[in-house]
Amino acid sequence: MVRPLGELEDVVMTRVWDWNRPVTVREVLEDLTQERSIAYTTVMTVMDNLRQKGWLRRSAEGRAYRYEAVSTRAAYSAALMNEGWAASDNRAEALVHFFGMMTPEQREAVRDALRVIQSVDPSGTEEPEGR
Repeated sequence: MVRPLGELEDVVMTRVWDWNRPVTVREVLEDLTQERSIAYTTVMTVMDNLRQKGWLRRSAEGRAYRYEAVSTRAAYSAALMNEGWAASDNRAEALVHFFGMMTPEQREAVRDALRVIQSVDPSGTEEPEGR
């Protein structure tokens, strides 16, 4: 089961995902303090909690740790959507409501994603063009 990130967890993960590289607690802290007052120990605790939850992994670098994302924001979002969809007792109706909330641009993104999925056969290889 995928649990939604808390507010501060999401803020921290957004930076890690955006930077797309291993980061230190200090780097995240320095970026966060541009928007809010926050303690080093708070950021350190949040990042360690994210590591324990499986969202970050860390490696030692001298006396500090570098943290990096285990998966992408897109994978996180997809897992949340799957959880919500799986919780419905009528999945088709849930999808109709979900698609009904989308903008035309979002529906076009769904169409594009379906075209990508449909172009791959069950063995994982792409089908020839024109099929």
